[in-house]
Amino acid sequence: MGVCSFTDYFVICSGTSERMLRALAEEAQKAAKQTHGALARGIEGEPEGGWILIDYGDVILHLFSPAVRQYYQLEELWREGRTLVHMR
Repeated sequence: MGVCSFTDYFVICSGTSERMLRALAEEAQKAAKQTHGALARGIEGEPEGGWILIDYGDVILHLFSPAVRQYYQLEELWREGRTLVHMR
Protein backbone atom coordinates (compact mmCIF):
# COMPACT_ATOMS: atom_id res chain seq x y z
CA MET A 1 0.00 0.00 0.00
CA GLY A 2 1.27 3.46 -0.89
CA VAL A 3 1.54 6.52 1.27
CA CYS A 4 -1.56 8.13 -0.22
CA SER A 5 -4.86 6.53 -1.24
CA PHE A 6 -6.03 9.16 -3.74
CA THR A 7 -2.99 9.69 -5.99
CA ASP A 8 0.33 8.13 -6.92
CA TYR A 9 2.46 11.24 -7.39
CA PHE A 10 2.67 14.84 -6.25
CA VAL A 11 4.58 17.30 -8.37
CA ILE A 12 5.42 20.36 -6.28
CA CYS A 13 6.72 23.52 -7.95
CA SER A 14 7.29 27.15 -7.12
CA GLY A 15 6.73 30.23 -9.24
CA THR A 16 8.09 33.59 -8.21
CA SER A 17 5.16 35.69 -9.49
CA GLU A 18 1.48 35.44 -10.36
CA ARG A 19 2.43 35.63 -14.01
CA MET A 20 4.85 32.72 -13.64
CA LEU A 21 2.32 30.59 -11.76
CA ARG A 22 -0.27 31.21 -14.48
CA ALA A 23 2.25 30.36 -17.22
CA LEU A 24 3.38 27.18 -15.44
CA ALA A 25 -0.24 26.04 -15.06
CA GLU A 26 -1.07 26.75 -18.69
CA GLU A 27 2.03 25.03 -20.04
CA ALA A 28 1.62 22.00 -17.77
CA GLN A 29 -1.95 21.52 -19.01
CA LYS A 30 -0.90 22.00 -22.63
CA ALA A 31 2.00 19.52 -22.32
CA ALA A 32 -0.11 16.91 -20.50
CA LYS A 33 -2.74 17.08 -23.22
CA GLN A 34 -0.30 17.05 -26.16
CA THR A 35 2.06 14.42 -24.77
CA HIS A 36 -0.31 12.09 -22.90
CA GLY A 37 -3.81 13.10 -24.00
CA ALA A 38 -4.48 13.90 -20.34
CA LEU A 39 -7.05 16.47 -19.30
CA ALA A 40 -7.23 17.80 -15.76
CA ARG A 41 -9.97 16.30 -13.61
CA GLY A 42 -10.05 19.47 -11.60
CA ILE A 43 -8.25 22.74 -11.02
CA GLU A 44 -8.28 24.63 -7.73
CA GLY A 45 -6.76 27.90 -6.62
CA GLU A 46 -5.59 31.01 -8.43
CA PRO A 47 -2.21 32.62 -9.07
CA GLU A 48 -3.34 35.62 -7.00
CA GLY A 49 -3.64 33.34 -3.97
CA GLY A 50 -0.19 31.85 -4.51
CA TRP A 51 -1.42 28.30 -5.12
CA ILE A 52 -2.80 26.30 -8.01
CA LEU A 53 -3.63 22.59 -7.88
CA ILE A 54 -4.15 20.62 -11.08
CA ASP A 55 -5.55 17.12 -10.53
CA TYR A 56 -4.81 14.44 -13.12
CA GLY A 57 -5.89 11.55 -10.89
CA ASP A 58 -2.66 9.59 -10.56
CA VAL A 59 -0.65 12.83 -10.57
CA ILE A 60 -1.47 16.02 -8.69
CA LEU A 61 0.45 19.15 -9.60
CA HIS A 62 0.89 21.82 -6.93
CA LEU A 63 2.13 25.24 -8.05
CA PHE A 64 3.02 27.56 -5.18
CA SER A 65 4.43 30.99 -4.54
CA PRO A 66 7.51 30.60 -2.29
CA ALA A 67 5.67 31.98 0.77
CA VAL A 68 2.64 29.70 0.34
CA ARG A 69 4.88 26.68 -0.31
CA GLN A 70 6.74 27.40 2.92
CA TYR A 71 3.45 27.80 4.80
CA TYR A 72 1.95 24.48 3.68
CA GLN A 73 5.21 22.47 3.69
CA LEU A 74 3.80 19.58 1.65
CA GLU A 75 7.21 17.95 1.44
CA GLU A 76 7.18 17.66 5.23
CA LEU A 77 3.53 16.59 5.40
CA TRP A 78 4.17 13.76 2.90
CA ARG A 79 7.73 12.97 4.05
CA GLU A 80 6.98 9.22 4.09
CA GLY A 81 6.75 9.37 0.31
CA ARG A 82 9.80 8.86 -1.84
CA THR A 83 11.31 11.82 -3.68
CA LEU A 84 11.93 10.87 -7.30
CA VAL A 85 13.43 14.15 -8.52
CA HIS A 86 14.39 17.30 -6.65
CA MET A 87 15.43 20.32 -8.69
CA ARG A 88 16.31 23.88 -7.69
